[in-house]
Amino acid sequence: MDRTWDMEKYRRQISIIGREGQEKLLNSKVLVVGAGGLGSAVITYLASAGIGKLGIVDGDVVEKHNLQRQFIHSGNVGMSKAKSACEFVRDLNPDVDVRAYPFNITAENAEIVRKYDLVVSCPDNFETRLLLNDVCLMFRKPLVHGAVYAFEGEVTTISGSPCYRCLYMSFPKQESVEPSIFGFTCGVVGSIQSAEAIKALLGMETLRGRLLRIDLLNMEFFEVRYSKNPNCICSKA
Repeated sequence: MDRTWDMEKYRRQISIIGREGQEKLLNSKVLVVGAGGLGSAVITYLASAGIGKLGIVDGDVVEKHNLQRQFIHSGNVGMSKAKSACEFVRDLNPDVDVRAYPFNITAENAEIVRKYDLVVSCPDNFETRLLLNDVCLMFRKPLVHGAVYAFEGEVTTISGSPCYRCLYMSFPKQESVEPSIFGFTCGVVGSIQSAEAIKALLGMETLRGRLLRIDLLNMEFFEVRYSKNPNCICSKA
């Protein structure tokens, strides 16, 4: 490893994954796209676990109504979400090399994905999710997808085909209506995304080809299996 780490900090998970597994995490680089409700949980648990480098992409600023679910931004209303998230990570775990990208990811700047081992998708719109799907396929990077609405959420891990476009063959137009969401829904789904990211980095089995659907109103968790669609525009990936 390039840096000296305080391994005592991670002893409870070293007892599960061993020192070799922990060193893999400490040498891993993860890009989190979206520092909102999902991103708050993902960033917290990945930083706590000792991911060596975290990149955080978000072009928004913190607003008061965000704080109901975006707990990492407490006290930072008006600040860039990406920079606020970096401050949080530095306070939580100074071991982590954290980088802020205070802009929205686009086709023009998506090249930053190349610098990371894995991407966690936490945006609130289909356009960005599709872009991340296509870019991660192009650069052969695993992608952990998550989405939430009200009491409901979903998670899957994409590593090659089948991809997000295979899962959903059509996508609604982005609405201007503010989405409804509980903070705890973001917490549950973001925690599962964190688990998927860590498992993928450690070479464990993930939700590849399986969509985990979550209904917290009825406390139901169920799985939908999906496969490669030969008509998918990314089917050659």
